[in-house]
Amino acid sequence: MTDWIITMIEKGGYFGIALLMAIENIFPPIPSEVIMGVGGLLVARGTMSFLPLLIWGTVGSLAGNYVWYWIGYRYGYRRLEPFIERHGRWLTLDWQHVEETSRFFRKHGQWVVFFLRFSPLMRTIVSLPAGLAHMSVWRFLIFTAAGAAIWNTLLIAGASLLAGFVTDFEHWVGIGTWVLIGLMLVGYVFRVVTWKPRERVQDSE
Repeated sequence: MTDWIITMIEKGGYFGIALLMAIENIFPPIPSEVIMGVGGLLVARGTMSFLPLLIWGTVGSLAGNYVWYWIGYRYGYRRLEPFIERHGRWLTLDWQHVEETSRFFRKHGQWVVFFLRFSPLMRTIVSLPAGLAHMSVWRFLIFTAAGAAIWNTLLIAGASLLAGFVTDFEHWVGIGTWVLIGLMLVGYVFRVVTWKPRERVQDSE
C-alpha cells in the first residue's frame, strides 16, 4: 500500500500532491495524514523539498475546501436543504447538523474556519456553513490557507523527523495507512447503517 502511494506521488510530483489533497478535502479516499506523511517521507529521502511540498499541499487543501464553500455560497439554504434531506444517509449528515454548525460558525466567525483545520472530523464540513453564511471569500481563503499550512507543516515535519529516527518507518507507515483507511471505512459504513435523521428543532433560515 505504501509503495503504491509513494510511486503515485513520485510520478505525480507536486501537482499530484495538490490533486490528492483537493480530492481528500472533497471526499477523502486517502486521508491528508497519509498524503502529507508520505510527502514527508520523500522529503527525508531527498526526492522532494519541504517548501514546494507545503505550498502545493496547501493549495490542494484550499481548492478542495473552496468547493464546499462555493456550494454553500451558491445554492444557499433553500436549494441545498432538499439535497441534504434526500441524500443525508449517504452523506451521514442531516440538516440539523448543517444548522448547528452554521449557528456555531456565525457566533465564532472566521476563527472556526482556522482552528477546525486541525480537526480530522470537521475540517472539511465547516467550509459548507461558511459558504451558507456568505462569509467573505477572501477571509475564508486566508484563514483556510493559514490553518491548512500549519496542519500540513506539522504532518510533513513529523513524518520527516520520524523517518530519520524510526527503523523501518516505511513499514510502519504502510500499517498505519491501512489502519487509518480501515477505520474510516468501518466508521462510514457504521454511520450509514445506523443513520437516522434527527427531529427538526427549528426551521432553517
